Amino acid sequence: MSENPQIRPFRIEIPQADVDDLKDRLARTRWPQDSPEDGWSRGVPLGYLKDLTAYWADGFDWRAQEAALNEIPQFLTTIDGQDVHFMHIRSPEPDAFPLILTHGWPSSPIEFRQLIGRLTDPRSHGGDPADAFHLVIPSLPGYGFSTPARHGWGNLFRVAQGWAELMSRLGYERYAAHGTDVGSGVAGLLGLVAPDRVTGIHLTGTIATFPFAPPLETGGLSEPDRVRADRFTAYQQEGLGYLHMMTTRPQTLAYSLTDSPVGQLAWIVEKFKEWTDLSAELPEDAVDRDQLLTGVSVHWFTGSGASSAHAVYEGMQVYRQMAAQQAAGGDADAWEEPAGPPTGVAVFAADTTIRGVMDPAGRIGHWTEFDRGGHFPAMETPDLLAQDLRAFFRDLRA
Repeated sequence: MSENPQIRPFRIEIPQADVDDLKDRLARTRWPQDSPEDGWSRGVPLGYLKDLTAYWADGFDWRAQEAALNEIPQFLTTIDGQDVHFMHIRSPEPDAFPLILTHGWPSSPIEFRQLIGRLTDPRSHGGDPADAFHLVIPSLPGYGFSTPARHGWGNLFRVAQGWAELMSRLGYERYAAHGTDVGSGVAGLLGLVAPDRVTGIHLTGTIATFPFAPPLETGGLSEPDRVRADRFTAYQQEGLGYLHMMTTRPQTLAYSLTDSPVGQLAWIVEKFKEWTDLSAELPEDAVDRDQLLTGVSVHWFTGSGASSAHAVYEGMQVYRQMAAQQAAGGDADAWEEPAGPPTGVAVFAADTTIRGVMDPAGRIGHWTEFDRGGHFPAMETPDLLAQDLRAFFRDLRA
């Protein structure tokens, strides 16, 4: 990479003035009245958020997290005018296979920190060195250190084209792809953009249908799929306020997320409460609190709460068009997964990925369902995710 002038080394160096400003804003938070109902039914409880804010201000050590992140090789490159930040970790194993990992919302490449050693150096983690990967972990445009985002980069097809160019610049002619949430869409499209180069696609955090579509019909579904469908329908009715905001008025939302760190914290932590392992009472019961706050801090320091909302807005317009077409009796195959490289899917306990809807014909050969974990498996259950990635790609390397 040092011989490619298009790729520049990158280090995270948040100015001390920005760190001091964060602490000052946290100390001067203007708190609302508490909800008249106990629990999380109306949003993040006041007492919980005050405690977490106090820890963010006085217990959390950003500089320690920043130093740990800077131990991971990081780079910048510019693709079609868009700065793209990425981590690139070469395996010590000479026959390691390239794998690009794409995160989702609300996240960044740090979501995959606990996977890095497991995937690049399985020999040191009780695995087979033949399963080793070289890892490329980019920040989606508008997220983390790929901020600001140029207009149009919320289009996932454009992002997939950018990832294909990135892998070419790194000298990888054949590689595998994994994505979660928004990143699953990018990974799937990458297999269409570069079908002769992508050997396989592994997905987590997918959904079976458009979030704003009519409730799913549960007739004919297996019992596990019916349970997931009921949970998905309940969430459509009660939990999509955040997505309505981002897909209709991202600029209005941007002011709060950019001006109030506690507003940004509440916006993200609610998703970790709702989307993580069903047995977790609080977000930090599923995800380490420092790791959670590191992700929130990256959002805050880069202003990517606002820019990622605009990216979601742009990306969701395509899906709105598909939903409208389906509602009008358009192409019945609009939701069919197009042909491409072999696909594997891992479903964790809190997911609402429904095989009977997503893969009714049973064309996906690798489908694994786990009894723990949730929407952030790289943070919640990295052991299970690494295990499934190794298993799926084992026969696709040749």
